[in-house]
Amino acid sequence: MSGLPDEMEGIPDTCGVRPETPTVESSRAARRAAFLEGSVAVTLGAVALALGSNPDQTAVQKGWWLALTSAFSLSVVWVLVRAFGRADEYLRRVQLESMAVAFAAVLVGLQVATVLDAADVVPVRQPVQPIMFGGPAVWLLVADLRTRVRR
Repeated sequence: MSGLPDEMEGIPDTCGVRPETPTVESSRAARRAAFLEGSVAVTLGAVALALGSNPDQTAVQKGWWLALTSAFSLSVVWVLVRAFGRADEYLRRVQLESMAVAFAAVLVGLQVATVLDAADVVPVRQPVQPIMFGGPAVWLLVADLRTRVRR
């Protein structure tokens, strides 16, 4: 008997030993998977943006726009859940920081659009759509650049 509880016997002692770091291949695979899933979200956003840009929409066009916008939103949620699920602690931090940068970019963009609308330079509808759909694109770009540079 070693003085350890029964459920701890047979478990190797790893004190002072660093856990294995992810390999370059697994990091690339995770980045590739996030890029592929993110590109679907960005494509849905671009199509929804194109459909929503027409000011004189019929009821069918509005329905398609709402459906694609909903699919875009759900795909962004799916990308986030999958990315956080496959990420280690470092990558989760990178993802959260990247989302913070994208959130700030969207807020600044919306503020600029509001000021331009108040000055009667550009109606608010035109710049709001690319700003909102550009947020996830900024998030994906910053996350990808941060993982490439830091690792």
